[in-house]
Amino acid sequence: MGNTDRIIRLIIAGTLALLWFQQIITGTWGYVALAVAGIFLLTSFVSFCPIYSLFGISTCKVKKAHKHS
Repeated sequence: MGNTDRIIRLIIAGTLALLWFQQIITGTWGYVALAVAGIFLLTSFVSFCPIYSLFGISTCKVKKAHKHS
């Protein structure tokens, strides 16, 4: 997972948590938002998204080594 992806996830997690704590999002949707925030927070800290791996998606920019013959 790339740094940009991690930062976006942290911003979304913080926003959802803030909306829940301020009781702007309540009830079932509030708990869903809090769960999504928790998942985004966890995946951004471990730099791994299970859904990305299922679909073969990578947002991490890795430099490929040049082959010398």
